[in-house]
Amino acid sequence: MPVVVFRIDRRSGVATYLQIVRQVEQALRMGALEEGDRLPTAAQVAATTKVNPNTTLKAYRELERAGLAEVRQGAGTFITRSLAQPGSGPDWPLRSALNEWMHQARAEGLGGAEVQELFRASFGEAYGDGTG
Repeated sequence: MPVVVFRIDRRSGVATYLQIVRQVEQALRMGALEEGDRLPTAAQVAATTKVNPNTTLKAYRELERAGLAEVRQGAGTFITRSLAQPGSGPDWPLRSALNEWMHQARAEGLGGAEVQELFRASFGEAYGDGTG
């Protein structure tokens, strides 16, 4: 299963390569990507998003320029550092509340599958198709 799945909004007015960069940065802030994780290949991204592989390569070069990733010839593109900082960042209050909720759900006897289904249902109510 891929570590990150890119979602491209062609109507956003934001360049596609920047959408990829921002999604990687967000995944790094949230801890979904960590140092050493391998990003999908340009061909994999093209297959799932219908984005030109050169666009993905441009995004990866930007990530490399920012010191967040490195291209290893023949091996792929790898994350070189995290942006996640426990206790800080704009998402911390939300992350903290979600962690508290998860612990409460577990304490009340909900299993992992039940929590995932509850989350999916709540996510669907809040985001509908998952793009907004």
